[in-house]
Amino acid sequence: MFKRIYLLVVSVLVWALPQLAWAEGAGGSYRGIASMYYGLITVVLIFGVYDIFGKKIMYYAAPVIAITMYFLIPDV
Repeated sequence: MFKRIYLLVVSVLVWALPQLAWAEGAGGSYRGIASMYYGLITVVLIFGVYDIFGKKIMYYAAPVIAITMYFLIPDV
């Protein structure tokens, strides 16, 4: 059983290595991961406003924080 799994893993790696070599020149940006980080920071900031000032102020501050953080995402 172990031999079959080993042969399967080796054959998949041998098959995939040329594909990985071709993907080296592929370009991309960091906007996707940056939006996730900035989204997490936004949630933490909004929770901090809610925790410190209460729900009423959070309703006014949350859109301001969200829009500001959206414009701060880098265009890389």
